[in-house]
Amino acid sequence: MPRLYGFWDAAHRRVHEGEAEGIRAAASRRLLKQSYDAIAEWMYDAGYRSTLGGRIRPDKLAKILDHPAIAGLEEDENGNLVETGGPAIIPAEDFVAIRAMRRASDPEKQRAEQREYLVPGQVGVCGLCGCPLGSSPSNAGSRGYRCMPSTAQHPGGCAKVRINADLLETYLAEHVLAELAKPEVSALIEQARDELLAQAAGLRDEAAAARLRQTKLGEDYARLPDMSLAAFRTADMELKQLISKSEVKARFLEQVKHVPVGAIPDLVRWWKHAPMKAKTALVVLMLEQVAVYPAVSRGSRRVDADRVGLRWRVWGVAASDEESA
Repeated sequence: MPRLYGFWDAAHRRVHEGEAEGIRAAASRRLLKQSYDAIAEWMYDAGYRSTLGGRIRPDKLAKILDHPAIAGLEEDENGNLVETGGPAIIPAEDFVAIRAMRRASDPEKQRAEQREYLVPGQVGVCGLCGCPLGSSPSNAGSRGYRCMPSTAQHPGGCAKVRINADLLETYLAEHVLAELAKPEVSALIEQARDELLAQAAGLRDEAAAARLRQTKLGEDYARLPDMSLAAFRTADMELKQLISKSEVKARFLEQVKHVPVGAIPDLVRWWKHAPMKAKTALVVLMLEQVAVYPAVSRGSRRVDADRVGLRWRVWGVAASDEESA
């Protein structure tokens, strides 16, 4: 289990002074109402790294500064903050002030109900740069997909492609349902679903095997004096990356478990009333990639084969599925 940034141990009794220094600096900046994005960028430039040696992402930094242990506190069964007797990296009053800045603490800034999107990032990509599309409402508030601008945390996006979500999802629904209505395709749905779930199970096994290798690596490092710290860290990081990659792919493929099994008399009616996770599961099952290109003119609402490129999944071809995952 990963340790909490700022502490050497799971009991939060041994402070990691180098990381604690970064927490104090981050807390001071947060109290000045700097954004987590800006603070995370500053921490990277200042040389602070995560417990795994990488960037401290804004969402992770928010969780660190929201963890009571950094102030020598914990939450009791009623959610009240109580002292633990452990070391406090930042004063309790600073922690309380930072926690009070959370959006959930401000009734005027309550997060709007999460709106659902049909196309997952592993499927939807920018047709120009190939980066995953992100969900991004327009200035008017309507749902949309866009190629996100390149940042230090997520480099590569060209930010040149945006499309209205309703238009894209309607276009995809028409094509997915038309394909699914073909008798030869409908007959293979359950088999294809099981095939992808088997791939996901294989990826889970790969991750479990890598974890065992990681445990043995740690034991070897503690037992063998000729293994350098640099060699250990390199091997450990490679295993962490393998575990993460396998688990991300597995979670992506496991979405197809929501695909309905059996004949659906009226596909169009089903689609209109089906939960979004079931519709997304069909997209994942049927399509390897949805590439979106720029509109022919600003404000155009035309969505056709020139605007959206569909790459259909070929079931039974492991290499193709591995590439799409």
